Amino acid sequence: MQILNVDRVVLVQLELINNMSEVKKKVQFVDTDIRHAQLRIQLERESLTQAEFFRACLTGMIENDPAFMKYIRKYKDSKNIGQKRSAKVLDKEDQASDDLMKKFGIKDDELENIFDLIAEEHPDL
Repeated sequence: MQILNVDRVVLVQLELINNMSEVKKKVQFVDTDIRHAQLRIQLERESLTQAEFFRACLTGMIENDPAFMKYIRKYKDSKNIGQKRSAKVLDKEDQASDDLMKKFGIKDDELENIFDLIAEEHPDL
């Protein structure tokens, strides 16, 4: 009987989440107390919450923000993560992409508008 009650609570929670516009995902990781305290101090100085900070990092990665990606590649290089060759290839691709954008005079906000127009024309994509 108790299992059914727990299942109902879970189902109710799932229904509430599914009724939202987006399903939320919780991301967790482990680090030391000292690094957590250092993070909290820096976030306080920047007037950011932990959630805002991590969402900004996610946005930087997802949107391939050049400054953020430069930091990530520098970090990977310092920790010997990934292959040096792939970092060089990524840098070359980024430069080629930037060159094309400049050549055609397309800015980032205009690129977003292009994708919005495509989505309107072809909602099934």
